[in-house]
Amino acid sequence: MAARKKKNIVYPALGQGVRLIDTHCHLDMDHYHEDFTEIIDRARKHGVDRIITVGIDLASSRTAIRLAEENPGVFAAIGIHPHNVGNSADNDYRQLQALADNPLVVAYGEIGLDFHYNYAPVEVQIEHFTRQVELARQLELPLVVHDRDAHREVLDILTGAGPFPMGGVMHCFSGDSDFARAVVDLGFHLSIPGVVTFKKAAVLQEAVRGVPLERIILETDGPFLAPEPRRGRRNEPALLLFTAQKVAELKGLDLDEVAAATTANAEKLFRLPRRQGNGL
Repeated sequence: MAARKKKNIVYPALGQGVRLIDTHCHLDMDHYHEDFTEIIDRARKHGVDRIITVGIDLASSRTAIRLAEENPGVFAAIGIHPHNVGNSADNDYRQLQALADNPLVVAYGEIGLDFHYNYAPVEVQIEHFTRQVELARQLELPLVVHDRDAHREVLDILTGAGPFPMGGVMHCFSGDSDFARAVVDLGFHLSIPGVVTFKKAAVLQEAVRGVPLERIILETDGPFLAPEPRRGRRNEPALLLFTAQKVAELKGLDLDEVAAATTANAEKLFRLPRRQGNGL
């Protein structure tokens, strides 16, 4: 049987000088190893000129920093994902605290709770999430929060630990309009993934309609959750354009307006340098 041809896709076009920021990608993962340079080039070509690559444990946090050091326009977030907290130790947190001194580290995360898979016991997840929230406050870094099937518990912990002068983001937002309002009330941003393009994402789409644009940023969560028309395939930063296009549609705005606003939001939240001389 002949191999199925890969269909070319037509990317939405940004206006001159308009750029996007992929605020959450896992560039260290094996999915990107074979064609890393091409992925970065494709992102640049389609207007995604900055990427935050996100650690999920001590080793990947170190790699995130290395990738940021080697690739202009890439920044790092460090932390221990709820899937991995069962294997973490006090020394890991001491080392993460030292890593945070690197100026390319712009956030603490991905941290949080995941009651869908429960790779670590619930009580262990809660203990380490609480600990890392406090560490992020000490380090004066914005939080990148993972929340899956744990809305109430995440909100309870964050509400008890707040306020958060440096802000934070509910990564890969998956809640409804009520949860979105609660996140905004905390002073956090919602990070919208490619899921918003899916036909059955009506709840997420309604939440996006109701959230002020100044509280929205965009992410791929690559290599996962590719938007339409690449759903089910590897996600990558260039595909962020399709997520931005869908948010623009839901908001009744132009793509360039959404791109400019979400880029400004990300720059402010993560204290990113402006694009001149710092892009991909």
